[in-house]
Amino acid sequence: MSTASHPIKVVARLTGLSAYVIRIWEQRYEAVKPDRTGTNRRLYSDEQVERLKLLREVTQAGHNIGLIARWPTEKLRKQAAESSCLVPLSTQTAPSAPVSGETITEECVAAMKLLDAKALDDALKRGAMVLGTMGLLQQVVAPLSRMIGELWIDGNITVAHEHLATSVLRTFLLNAARPFGETRHSPRLVVATPAGQIHELGALLVAAVATQLDWQIIYLGASLPATEIAGAARQSRARAVALSLVYPEDDSRMESELKLLRELLPAEVAILAGGRALPAYHDPLQQIGAVLTEDLSDLATNLEALRKPSRDVSRPKPVAK
Repeated sequence: MSTASHPIKVVARLTGLSAYVIRIWEQRYEAVKPDRTGTNRRLYSDEQVERLKLLREVTQAGHNIGLIARWPTEKLRKQAAESSCLVPLSTQTAPSAPVSGETITEECVAAMKLLDAKALDDALKRGAMVLGTMGLLQQVVAPLSRMIGELWIDGNITVAHEHLATSVLRTFLLNAARPFGETRHSPRLVVATPAGQIHELGALLVAAVATQLDWQIIYLGASLPATEIAGAARQSRARAVALSLVYPEDDSRMESELKLLRELLPAEVAILAGGRALPAYHDPLQQIGAVLTEDLSDLATNLEALRKPSRDVSRPKPVAK
């Protein structure tokens, strides 16, 4: 039995999982039980590192972490071996150079500029294998989505390039937002863009991240009136509504739509908002008590806080600027 002990930052590097995901898998699913130092720092054994690697491989193959977290390590090894048989040999070959979020993003941009949808999809899939789904969403898909808009605005790509990339990303994110296994007892999150907000990649990103954190998603798509969003939240008994605000940044109707949404929602239903256009609508969002999320990591933290039973204590506080 190995006696090596690794701090969580090292384990994150060794497994490809973020420190946040490791903590969630430990606390919520009891996937591993690390030792603690006198200052309460986590220390993981070599066996636990292997177990986390296996859990990552098996979840990437489509299994729900909630269902496999307590499997014996030997069973995880067998499942991981079976899953690897389904992966093309070309993708199993170790890369000749270190692969990072930046290199995968560069591959995606190159594929987009060549109008090569298959190469773009392949780069995303390889990124998911190397970085994990959550790592891919945070390190590749989020910056790539912003980059596509900036390249188009600057005239460095055409509408055709933008549409091709958006189509591939949309399909990829819809798959990432598809739940694996039982989700009936998970909290529900309504995801949409408000009326007039026509770009939905940000909303799809939110749905994909929330799915990884074991939320049940009610995805409504782009440009929904406040009445429709509120109606869906009430019918589904959602715990929260997540809004993506990207474009345009000068919609004069947005303030009234946001106020109406807050009026129509039950008081206990939180509103989360994020996206590139967030600063433009900061004041009305603050007025309705929305929780402002600056990035996907911030979103994950706020979603985790909303899962706690005592909302009066645990609900994330709106960000004041």
